[in-house]
Amino acid sequence: MPGTPLEEAEAENVRAIRQLVRLMKRYDLTAIDFVEGGTQIRLRRRGPETSPVVSTQSVPQPPPTATLVAAQPPALPAAPAAPSGVVIESPMVGTYYASSSPDAAPYVSIGTNIRTDSTVCVIEAMKVFTDIPAGLNGTITEILVKSGQSVEFGQPLFRVNPA
Repeated sequence: MPGTPLEEAEAENVRAIRQLVRLMKRYDLTAIDFVEGGTQIRLRRRGPETSPVVSTQSVPQPPPTATLVAAQPPALPAAPAAPSGVVIESPMVGTYYASSSPDAAPYVSIGTNIRTDSTVCVIEAMKVFTDIPAGLNGTITEILVKSGQSVEFGQPLFRVNPA
């Protein structure tokens, strides 16, 4: 037995949200904004271990259409203290590599002491491999990217405790 037009619209919205969640998982996306007619759907997820947070809203239109219920994200715990240290950022867009070849040891790891001229990684752009110098003296406290990951200009690569 067919439902009311409102029930059918809500069922269609639920199907659309489920499809968007599948796309997020398939393509490892952390955010999707979807707008169609008077419906806006915004999906966000915090990481691989959490499920997407769904936030929807209807844009007012004459005559009114189905209204989606806005799901509020759960209250977040108090933010941890900001990590200390200096960040080494990517000087270019490209692919980050931790070592000179897949079977070579990484240039640095957590606890490695570095100097200003120490190579910390290689970034490949358009088949050109560029050694990235540390630019400061200190100790690597955190590696913020994985080998083979695409990086953007200014993206944090390492956190360093300066000497």
